[in-house]
Amino acid sequence: MPMTGRLRWGILGTAGIARKAFLPALAEAGGIAAAVASRDGDHAAGWAAEHGVERGVSGYQRLIDDPGVEAVYVALPNRLHAEWTIRALRAGKPVLCEKPLAGSLAETEQVLAAASQTGTLLWEAFVFPFHDQMARIRLLLAEGEIGELQEIQSGFHFMINEAVPNIRLSAELAGGALNDVGCYPVALARHLFGTEPEAARASAIWNPVGVDVATWGYLDFPGGRRLLLSCGFRRALDTFSRLLGTAGQIDITNPFHPAAGDRFVVHLPGQDAVTRPGAGDDRYSFTAAIRHIQAAVAGQEEPRWLAVDTSLGSARALDDLISSARARPAASGGRRPGGQTLV
Repeated sequence: MPMTGRLRWGILGTAGIARKAFLPALAEAGGIAAAVASRDGDHAAGWAAEHGVERGVSGYQRLIDDPGVEAVYVALPNRLHAEWTIRALRAGKPVLCEKPLAGSLAETEQVLAAASQTGTLLWEAFVFPFHDQMARIRLLLAEGEIGELQEIQSGFHFMINEAVPNIRLSAELAGGALNDVGCYPVALARHLFGTEPEAARASAIWNPVGVDVATWGYLDFPGGRRLLLSCGFRRALDTFSRLLGTAGQIDITNPFHPAAGDRFVVHLPGQDAVTRPGAGDDRYSFTAAIRHIQAAVAGQEEPRWLAVDTSLGSARALDDLISSARARPAASGGRRPGGQTLV
């Protein structure tokens, strides 16, 4: 779809990430928030007025069909990603879909098939590959700054009050720690190792409806390399990651959404640690990705890190990890999938 000016975006859903991450970055990248859709038209209108979107729309299909919308950002619960991403792709609207691309491996395969069949551009909203921080880290690795990368230790945690209803705690909506935040370390490892894992093993703590609320495990990559990961909803916010090589290591306070105050530190034996800022020139972590998407849609840049090239491997790894966790006994004091308490 050729752009005639600034790209006009439609937002499916009124999730917090749309408000806190996507909209500020869209403004910084020079795009237009043309419409937001909700099942409740009054809610959509109110949300649009409050957050600087041109108009609210009642119903997701109505937004997709709107000729004034040129690209779609899917910010719906995980279980709805596949259906509405496929609908947007078939309507010829480029899509940025929140991670995970779909709620299951089978749904991911369906979405990617639709993207391939239609030829419509699709990105999964892992924005860190586009960020200046990751470009600098990739360069250090390519130059051999820490030797050969052997191991990645990465976690993503934040607190959820499990007594309060939350889509992340819903099995019906494909919630869970791995789907919500464990997908980040998986994507990071695949991005930096540049290959697919060969084996997976995980353990988890489950809530009464069989959703993982804390998960830990590893992925084996070719050549004896590995990802050690942990994720969950029972710890304070933590996105620390460590890259360990044959000649040194890099510690990263936030590889996924670096902001002011974030940093990465290069440690080499016998040398003083070198600290570098994580944040780049952009204020928001989504900005670089949105700017690239807009340029790609306009035909000004060759599309990079499309979902058809990057997403299937992560979906397979997540499926392997959750299958391994379900097959193993839960941690003491947790629950087995389905709600059986361990005593």
